[in-house]
Amino acid sequence: MFDMEYARWLEDDLRHMSELRAGLHAHLSDSDLRITVDRYISHYDEIFRLKGVTAKSDVFHLITGVWATPAERCFLWMGGFRPSELIKVIILFFKAYSLMLISQLDPLTEQQVMGIYSLQHSSQQAEEALSQGLDQLQQSLVDTIAGGPVIDGMQQMAVALGKLANLEGFVRQADNLRQQTLHQLRRILTVRQAARCFLVIGEYYGRLRALSSLWASRPRDTLMGDENSCQTTTDLQMVQPSQSHFTNF
Repeated sequence: MFDMEYARWLEDDLRHMSELRAGLHAHLSDSDLRITVDRYISHYDEIFRLKGVTAKSDVFHLITGVWATPAERCFLWMGGFRPSELIKVIILFFKAYSLMLISQLDPLTEQQVMGIYSLQHSSQQAEEALSQGLDQLQQSLVDTIAGGPVIDGMQQMAVALGKLANLEGFVRQADNLRQQTLHQLRRILTVRQAARCFLVIGEYYGRLRALSSLWASRPRDTLMGDENSCQTTTDLQMVQPSQSHFTNF
């Protein structure tokens, strides 16, 4: 059910992005554009609500990322995106456009820059705390399942199930952090900056999905060529192990 709802959510995501893009191109007033931006925030709130419902019934489905494309799964963290990495994408976007001197893009003020970097730092700290907690849970599960006499196997499984239930809490906390990050970005940025910010986010993940499609549809000859290329590179490295160490002197 989640996969079906997520597919619908992706369709709605394209529609919301088109509305944001059209609003920016039409130079809507801030009040009109704010309505479109707020709808996009609510659109993300909906996926977090759906994930919360799914976490109760099948948390493994979320945390393993079977609902996402292969390229997205490479960057998956506790069933979703890393907030700090998302902020990094936004920072790169604003830096690139400020260097290009795009007049239509409102430049970030010094206070906004400080706010975004502060948000990234706090997000990283929260991510580290959650990651450490998950590592401790996994180690505790290993100790519970592997420890104790065989005769207590059923009791061990009961204890392990109790600990495993905490996994839902970690996914919920991670999603709360993702949701808070998006809302905080909205508060830091102006309406037009936020509209462009959410367009960048949508296009970034759209490109990851497109990359997965391209990867899956590669010709078999290309795959074999890549394998041979990798093997050739490895062979060259083995033949010339130390020559490069002296080229800079």
